[in-house]
Amino acid sequence: MRFLGKNFKNVKFFYYLKNYLLLIIPNFFFRKTLEKRLSNFTKNDIDNLIERVNYYNKIESQIKVDSNWPKLSDLKIGKKGKTYFFDAYSISRNFSPKYKCNFLFGDIDYVPNKPSFVKSRPINNSQNSILLKLNKVRHFQYVVDNIKIENKADILFGRAAVFQKQRINFYKKYFNHPMCDLGQINSGTNHDQWLKKKASLDTHLKHKFILCIEGNDVASNLKWVMSSNSVAVMPKPKHESWFMEGKLVPDYHYILIKDDYSDLQKKLNYYIKNIDELKRISRNANHYTNQFRDRNKEKLISLLVMEKFFKLSNQKKSSVNFLTEH
Repeated sequence: MRFLGKNFKNVKFFYYLKNYLLLIIPNFFFRKTLEKRLSNFTKNDIDNLIERVNYYNKIESQIKVDSNWPKLSDLKIGKKGKTYFFDAYSISRNFSPKYKCNFLFGDIDYVPNKPSFVKSRPINNSQNSILLKLNKVRHFQYVVDNIKIENKADILFGRAAVFQKQRINFYKKYFNHPMCDLGQINSGTNHDQWLKKKASLDTHLKHKFILCIEGNDVASNLKWVMSSNSVAVMPKPKHESWFMEGKLVPDYHYILIKDDYSDLQKKLNYYIKNIDELKRISRNANHYTNQFRDRNKEKLISLLVMEKFFKLSNQKKSSVNFLTEH
């Protein structure tokens, strides 16, 4: 979000306020409006979105529903994971509470043993992992960047919680490197010498390069970085979310570095010297990010992802042809 000319992270207070108020509205209202929502789009519009729907939900054959699977009516708000609940509930409440499916909330870096709706999944094996736009208040935000990339500092900037092996290894190699400004924001580790204060989004945006290394699953800052004029620097992602990280093209949407980070300095120096190529990556990243900005389309795609599951599990009839090749 942006306020008084500055970029800020999304404020969860307003997110919670909105979603708690929406709980007051009876679910039958949403179930009645589902078909109307779909009817607002032409068949051609829906066909154009099916490619994304099939990317998120890659199941192509009939699903056998287990009697032990929970019903949608069993989806309840808990003490933890409220953002996951609200985001899942905003879609599931459009369907019959008798329908059955599985939700796995949190950072999912493994393949479930049964079809499940998740926030994240491994890129190389997505069987049974159906992506929904979950925890979006944290993961999906965009920035307004008025600094031209050629006017930004020739520095790789990064602030992160550092406790995963891949982040620790990067900080060991480059914390004191003159081309990097890195800082660990979590304390109580055996490497607290890397501690620095959190930095604002606008501070990040003063730099040409921003570090986007995966944590437990995806790199949560990648979305807003790719919406800016700065460029993400990272190894090839191993996990993906609603952002479809598996579709990102190295050195086209972001600057690719090796898994052992050994070519970092070489890659940074190359793009500092070749500013036009750096600008091209920034433009490509902006264009890629724009597809997620239309709230109406994002809602429709989410509904269709779930609609496809219930159709293939023979719980709901649907006129949408999800198996059309595009």
